[in-house]
Amino acid sequence: MMLQMTASPAMIVPSSFRRALAVPLLLLTVAGCASLPRTPYSNSDAAMSRVLDVEGLRRYTDEPISKFGMQRIGPGAATYLALSGGGADGAYGVGVLNGWTTAGTRPTFSVVSGVSTGGLIAPFAFLGPQYDVVLRELYTSGIAETLLEDSNPLRVLFGSGLVGNRRLRELVARYVGPDILQAVAREYAKGRRLLVVTTDLDTQRTVIWDMGRIATIGTTEALDLFRDVMTASASIPVVFPPMLIQAEADGRSFQEMHVDGGVTAPVLTLPDALLFQGQVPPKGLHLDIFILVNNKIERDFELVNNGSIEVASRSMSLVTKMQTRSIVFSTYEFARRNHLGFHLSYIEREYPSSNSSGFDTAYMRALYQYGYEKAAGGHAWTTVPP
Repeated sequence: MMLQMTASPAMIVPSSFRRALAVPLLLLTVAGCASLPRTPYSNSDAAMSRVLDVEGLRRYTDEPISKFGMQRIGPGAATYLALSGGGADGAYGVGVLNGWTTAGTRPTFSVVSGVSTGGLIAPFAFLGPQYDVVLRELYTSGIAETLLEDSNPLRVLFGSGLVGNRRLRELVARYVGPDILQAVAREYAKGRRLLVVTTDLDTQRTVIWDMGRIATIGTTEALDLFRDVMTASASIPVVFPPMLIQAEADGRSFQEMHVDGGVTAPVLTLPDALLFQGQVPPKGLHLDIFILVNNKIERDFELVNNGSIEVASRSMSLVTKMQTRSIVFSTYEFARRNHLGFHLSYIEREYPSSNSSGFDTAYMRALYQYGYEKAAGGHAWTTVPP
């Protein structure tokens, strides 16, 4: 079973990075950055490209719905967990998952998808509550605060962030080893699906990686690809370097450039053809959709200072919010029309935002606890959008 989501032109910029990114993005209009040479390849090469010389490891959101095999979800009930982007705000989603386990009502999901910080959470959420402690460590121990070599946005742009920072990939490798690969492969064999989203900057396409299919290959190269995809999905442009993924077409080898999936898709729910083109879902599709948004999606008031950084920061926040709301509302309307289950969890607008430009441990711990208490108390989910 495989699902996709509409492509969105907005990057899912976490609130903790909006101010940090505002200065560098403004500077990009007047300054260039050093670039590393790449092997040239063409659009026709990209159209035929394969990774690990295996078909079906990924799909693209602009492909026909027939490519996604949704009919294989039914008949029978299925559950889908969609984890959004959000950077440090991923601590909310981790808190919800842990609290959900405590409440004793967390299902075993048929499909789990993840974008950006959700792409880091997704494999552990997919494998179940036995990995709750791993997620809690990742998002509350302070290890995330070490990801940025320098939290100064100017130096992130012109130094560590763009050319030298490999800490995110190293963190993924520390927690994702052969045991995780084998566990994901076992669940894939049972018919469950794990999807992680990246953005291919060369083709400007949203890529959905079938992580279970990758895991079943079982080689060292497959493990490296699994880690690379997770890292790419969370590689916020400018803050983290892109991931170059080896591919080949017609006997030619080259590297594709992949970055944060949230550049084009804030959260992965259902295919474009279903949400926006009016196609009828497959007969017998019984699906409960759970959308876990690691961000705020309600409109809120804030008096914006009349300065370039503040205006850019607030504007980026608004674009992200509107794109996320669009997907949430479209998915809700589709679910309502077709009698599917719809469940939504998000950070409420009253919750105080972080003033940090990075991964502030104190903020993440408090946000984790907020999500945990909501879920443990049975208040994390709503069946209607705000």
